[in-house]
Amino acid sequence: MPIDAATALAAGPRTGEISWDHRDVQLYHLGIGAGSPATDPDELRYTLESRLHVLPSFATVAGGGKPGVTSGLSMPGVEVELARVLHGGQSLVIHRPLPATGTATATNRIAAVYDKGTAAVLVLRTDVADADGPLWTNDAQIFIRGEGGWGGDRGPSTRLEPPTGDPDRTVERPVRDYQALLYRLSGDWNPLHADPEFAKLAGFERPILHGLCTYGITLKAVVDTLLAGDVTRVRSYATRFAGVVYPGETLRIRMWHTPESTRVAVGAVERSDAPVLADTVVEHT
Repeated sequence: MPIDAATALAAGPRTGEISWDHRDVQLYHLGIGAGSPATDPDELRYTLESRLHVLPSFATVAGGGKPGVTSGLSMPGVEVELARVLHGGQSLVIHRPLPATGTATATNRIAAVYDKGTAAVLVLRTDVADADGPLWTNDAQIFIRGEGGWGGDRGPSTRLEPPTGDPDRTVERPVRDYQALLYRLSGDWNPLHADPEFAKLAGFERPILHGLCTYGITLKAVVDTLLAGDVTRVRSYATRFAGVVYPGETLRIRMWHTPESTRVAVGAVERSDAPVLADTVVEHT
């Protein structure tokens, strides 16, 4: 069986050093659409090194290594084809504001393996700490088509009751036709996001945008719209990837805001608001 749940869960953690600097942060911000208009003071917080603030979702690419959705496939007990893999969800807990330049220790392990019947879900947990203590914890939910059915634990449901009432704010964010090509320079080289032939092999009409790019675009919209641009107010951020985005489309981001958290729903405008991100919550101060 390509996935041996017992082996994957029993395997020891993998630990390594990661580092990043302001150029990595700036490239990530550009990859999620920051910098338009280029001279806007609010955008310069993301693009100009002399006043750089780090959006917390940068944690998903810090260090430039393989993202959780692909690095989890090299863990013991896991042997699957990349074309069967989708990113099912992502959660992030921020322990301290992220510095623009840093060196830290990242510890990766398979935290859970779930049997969904027609698919398997791996939860790859990454804990990152520097000399001053914990920085962030990332959980990537990796959805592997055709690898379930061994009678294992189905795992908890991540579905939330939908928000009630009209959203407090709605914004639209265009996705440039080259957005995936730019975003992949931050470390996710999966050909699904660039190679038309590979995309067809995976069942898509053309390359799709990285789910984590949509994840970053959405968090930036929440921070800019509801948190006065203050990235340090974000405490945690979780989502379920409910559908794909094609470069060139427009994201409609609807937000239901409270003082402690913001519920978010994201759809693709050109496809009648087809769901893209669901069960999305940003916890903040």
